[in-house]
Amino acid sequence: MTAAKTAPPSLAALYLGFAQIAISAFGGALPWARRILVEDRGWLSGEDFTDLLALCQFLPGPNVVNLSIAVGARFRGAAGSAAAFLGLMAGPVVLISVLGMLYLRFGQIESLRGVFSALGASAAGLVIATAAKMAEPIIRSRPVTAVPVIVAGFVLAGLLGWPLPGVLALLAPISIAVAWRMRR
Repeated sequence: MTAAKTAPPSLAALYLGFAQIAISAFGGALPWARRILVEDRGWLSGEDFTDLLALCQFLPGPNVVNLSIAVGARFRGAAGSAAAFLGLMAGPVVLISVLGMLYLRFGQIESLRGVFSALGASAAGLVIATAAKMAEPIIRSRPVTAVPVIVAGFVLAGLLGWPLPGVLALLAPISIAVAWRMRR
């Protein structure tokens, strides 16, 4: 991985950065995580983000939680992991608790159901846009190897409905072997 272009963030900056991700990301944190960590704050390069996210996808648990812990550890060790994790979790816990109580009281109102459907559609659009942003530099630098793996992953997971661990178990060794072969 390449080094970040800015000075390492403080514990407070890690907390606030991940709190911003959490509050911005209602319905899907990954697009906002990339935008804030790469584009807004410059803590990670696009390649660093993609590499770190790939590692986090192999770990158990939600990817963005794993990402917060990994980014925090990268810059400030265990204390950085704790700060980033707490920043990611504190706001949503309060917000979801309040929204849950409101939903119990007003959830039967039909117009609110339409709002939740619209939020789901916008979250799906954000995920697709983030995937395109993450794929672009990989496709530009390694089009011959990247495109078939991306297409295979989309077909297996997106169209055929294979579980992500199975897709990763199949495609990861293939990707590693192809990358190793190309470097020789």
